Amino acid sequence: VQLQASGGGLVQAGASLRLSCEAQTSIFSIITVGWFRQAPGKQRELVASINGGSGAKYADSVAGRFIISRENARKTVYLQMNSLKPEDTAAYYCNINAGGGWGKLANWGQGTQVTVSS
Repeated sequence: VQLQASGGGLVQAGASLRLSCEAQTSIFSIITVGWFRQAPGKQRELVASINGGSGAKYADSVAGRFIISRENARKTVYLQMNSLKPEDTAAYYCNINAGGGWGKLANWGQGTQVTVSS
């Protein structure tokens, strides 16, 4: 499955960004899609996920600031990031999980860089 993450950029603290993840798969509507991030020297972490029923989960560090949503007709998942903080700076990746775990059906790709200045 091919994934395309986009929407990153350089913003000031307090600003907002919206990331997009397009997944070219016929089973998009029933799979769980997740947004991950990896800062230099740190492990990749799951920040938000959304299942086929649009149930969402968030990491504690982003809950209340980030909103994940999906548009099945466009095979796209969005991550609306509000009140950005410098500690949100990272490369953001999306991936999919059809029950066998993350990274099994799709490569991680290059991700999209988010840089938040103080």
